[in-house]
Amino acid sequence: MRGMPCSLAAARRGPSRVVYPRRVRSRVDPFVVLLLSAAVFASFFPATGAVFEALQVVVVVAIGLLFFLYGTRLSTAETVAGLRNWRLQLVLLLTTFAVFPVLGLAIGLLPEEVLDPGLAAGLLLVCLVPSTVQGCVVFTRIAGGNTAAAVVSASLSNLVGVFLTPALVALLMTADAEVDASAVLRIVAQLLAPFVLGQLLRRWVGRWVARHDPTLRVFDRSTIVLVVLVAFSEGAEADVWSSVDVLDVAVVLGACVLLYVAIVTWILVVGRVCRFERGDRLALLFCGSTKSLASGLPMATVLFMGGDVALLVLPLMFYHQLQIVISGVLATRLGRAGGSSS
Repeated sequence: MRGMPCSLAAARRGPSRVVYPRRVRSRVDPFVVLLLSAAVFASFFPATGAVFEALQVVVVVAIGLLFFLYGTRLSTAETVAGLRNWRLQLVLLLTTFAVFPVLGLAIGLLPEEVLDPGLAAGLLLVCLVPSTVQGCVVFTRIAGGNTAAAVVSASLSNLVGVFLTPALVALLMTADAEVDASAVLRIVAQLLAPFVLGQLLRRWVGRWVARHDPTLRVFDRSTIVLVVLVAFSEGAEADVWSSVDVLDVAVVLGACVLLYVAIVTWILVVGRVCRFERGDRLALLFCGSTKSLASGLPMATVLFMGGDVALLVLPLMFYHQLQIVISGVLATRLGRAGGSSS
């Protein structure tokens, strides 16, 4: 009723409903559960003989198709918009390929009695691979950050990583890796060439890929599971688990947490020092702190021969799960905070 006091009007309507923010729930990603299940299964029932050789061929083809699809999903308009912010892209590349390796070398200083040398090498490998292709873009979008910059950063990191990751591995992991011109060429042929082909054919196949994106993302994840299955089958045949116990796994998990905290601290400091806007700082947070399982696993299988690959990629799988859980919670809360302040 017009002119009615606010308190009387509220009384007529009845008690107002108090809306509480929904509680953010962090849950284990089913994809990671599937990855760990594949690792455990292959450790006890490894593929051997002709089956293993056939799976290796399937993995090579599937990874090529995976990066072809990545190429078709990157629009030219997003690329141009993101490249204009060159200061942010430079800081992101330095974070991924300079700051991270320094942290990995620092972790490697732990004595062998505390951290198994093979797992220490795996933690260093985590620090040398590119950032995630899809995850950082999704998290940046949820948090209300600069999505265009995140798309370009993810793609640029993986393109640069095709050459820079083998170079860093050769420089910092000479005792563990076999890096030569043929290894780099295999990575280029397996990752970069299909990506470039996807970009070139995007005009004709981009709409079809976008229309079938949910189905194709199932293929994306299935490919990574298959890579894990092959790597851990080879590791089981080489009996790499005889030197690892529960305590070693706990130490690796703790090291992954410390690594994540250290890199996020760096990102928060450098974001303020460079005076980036909020959207750019969020892109820096989610692109700079994540590491790619999709790129890291194929690179590891090329650069590291034999059963040691399984031991090397175990820290990457742990870090991947950690970044999904923490980034998902952070992105949701930051997105709500940004919405309430706008």
